Amino acid sequence: MDLNRPEEMSALELAESIKNRHISPEEVIDHFADRIARRSPSINAFVYEKIEYARKEASKLSERLSRGFDAGDFAGVPFALKDFLPSKKGWQSSHGGVPSYVRTDDEDSEFCAAMERAGGIAIGKTNAPAFGFSGTCDNVLYGPTSTPFNIEYNSGGSSGGSAAAVADGLVPIAEGSDGGGSLRIPAAWCSCYGFKPSVGTVPQIIRPDGWSASHPYCFNGGITKTVEDAAALLNYMARYDSRDPRSYPRAKKNYRKLMEVPIEGMKIGFTPDFGIFPVEAEIASVTENAVLALAEAGAKVSYIKPEIPYTVNELADLWCLSISIDTAIELARLKENGSDLLGAHKDELPEAFVYWNEAAAKTGIFDYCRFNEIRTALLDAQGALFDDFDIIISPTTVCAPVRNEKIKGATQGPESVNGVKLERRIGYCETFIENFTGNPAASVPAGLTKQGLPVGMQIIAKKFRDEDVLSVSRAFEKLRPWREYYKIPLGRM
Repeated sequence: MDLNRPEEMSALELAESIKNRHISPEEVIDHFADRIARRSPSINAFVYEKIEYARKEASKLSERLSRGFDAGDFAGVPFALKDFLPSKKGWQSSHGGVPSYVRTDDEDSEFCAAMERAGGIAIGKTNAPAFGFSGTCDNVLYGPTSTPFNIEYNSGGSSGGSAAAVADGLVPIAEGSDGGGSLRIPAAWCSCYGFKPSVGTVPQIIRPDGWSASHPYCFNGGITKTVEDAAALLNYMARYDSRDPRSYPRAKKNYRKLMEVPIEGMKIGFTPDFGIFPVEAEIASVTENAVLALAEAGAKVSYIKPEIPYTVNELADLWCLSISIDTAIELARLKENGSDLLGAHKDELPEAFVYWNEAAAKTGIFDYCRFNEIRTALLDAQGALFDDFDIIISPTTVCAPVRNEKIKGATQGPESVNGVKLERRIGYCETFIENFTGNPAASVPAGLTKQGLPVGMQIIAKKFRDEDVLSVSRAFEKLRPWREYYKIPLGRM
């Protein structure tokens, strides 16, 4: 490790250097603050910075370390939060670049609380689309975020600012949330690791409706450089909490240890398309080449043809409608309190977001019944696959990163792929099925296109087998060490 280049270290590597007194917490914060100032504007990763706060926390940590204090696995590591839902009490949130919905956070997110328990230091917030309602990262307040591999192209969403920040070495680890792929999509387009846990593994404490964020399931987590960083984070985030009706008691697991379990003999089913997605030929080829590498670690890889009785657009529309239920309720309550976002401030919101929230507000009991029936069919289709396989692998997205639009807030997914017209908010992402079912899943860097844009490979495991996702991811990381293989082009400042 080069101590003169902390931006190339993983979060755990950096923390070890700090705890061993090779570099001070203050030096770390100064280094990353300078890097954020120089490099963030070109990719538009950070939208809210708290550098002086971070410097003060670094000084406090230095004093504790001098007294032999056990500071935690991420001691002194600067981390970024996502500018979407409240994530740090007293800080500012814009709910994804909605000018009239800027508020002060009233609570810490699970990610923030876990990182601070592990000794990390919050340094700012990163860009996201309005209400997280997109697989791209763009909004009318801050504009689009770019993948550092080519700043003309989008970082993916909704945790796009976080993925771009980690990829470009602005922070070693950053917050993401995932309601349809928002950890995995930007990880794929920025060549990072994005892990989504099983439902119930990490508590989601929501009030006044503790059962919300379940249609589809939504998750809090992190975007990292390495699998080990994600495993260490999960050690801090995975816990039982009775306030979450989906949380379940479990024996304490050491995910850093479990990620090293050999995958020899594990049965892996590979599908490029789940039988319903149109996929760009280059994406399918890169992913196929990547999954076959797992056979080198002793896994048994087979091609599979899932039987899903719905089209991709039927499922994408269902996702758009179902995830809008909670925001439609939130918007209605805001209107009761004098803030009419769908009225006076409609121009701050994407047209599709307005459409689906108005549709969600008009749903009836049979609409909810249809949602659950389709979701049950997906559960059954996936259950049939897991009767025969331990792991399912697919591309993370059906296409490479899309170009950023010049008008703020206008960047969307492709209108069509291979001649098939797609829903442009989520229809190009092979991720949202796992939010209907609640299975653990991750995106690993699978390679680059001929144009030099990142491609992600999605790894899915049986429900409550988060460690299987980590062990397969770790095996692939050893076979194809992406930190060495897939470098950001030099020369951008």
